[in-house]
Amino acid sequence: MNAVTMRQETYLPDARGQVAQIYDFLKAHEEAGRGRPAPRYFLAGSAPGDRIELPAEIYRALRHVVEALREGLAVTVAPLTQTLTTQQAADLLGVSRPTLVKLLDEGKIPFERAGSHRRVLLRDLLTYREQRRAAQYAALEATAVDMDDEEDLDTVLEQLREVRHAVAKRRRRGRTS
Repeated sequence: MNAVTMRQETYLPDARGQVAQIYDFLKAHEEAGRGRPAPRYFLAGSAPGDRIELPAEIYRALRHVVEALREGLAVTVAPLTQTLTTQQAADLLGVSRPTLVKLLDEGKIPFERAGSHRRVLLRDLLTYREQRRAAQYAALEATAVDMDDEEDLDTVLEQLREVRHAVAKRRRRGRTS
């Protein structure tokens, strides 16, 4: 690919009416399924029969872009290679490079060595990110406390402390195993 097709682009919503029409079409298309055949998506040209089938990944990307533009948000599309440097991987996770290196050294994210440099496969990084999100949601759920309107605030705070201690204990046990 040439440099023009590999640059990062940000798209701003400027044709809100057209974006709304595309969004409505995509939403209606998805909701109309009667026994849903395998989904197929096409990009059509101006001439009859001028079309090409889109892979599901490209359709999902288009869907996300259209939804964001519909909401008045800007969208940035940045091509990534399949193998990332530690800085690129850290940026994608939103952590510092030293934090990423620590995760690599602890074996939490697989990596390859290219000479003295570490390289992280994008697939492995995305898998780690999803696992981390799932763990974060589980931790939030574990610390949730049902609160009745009549319950005393001190009682609820004590329950929350007990839950946090139980989660911390499980976490410590997981590290020593």
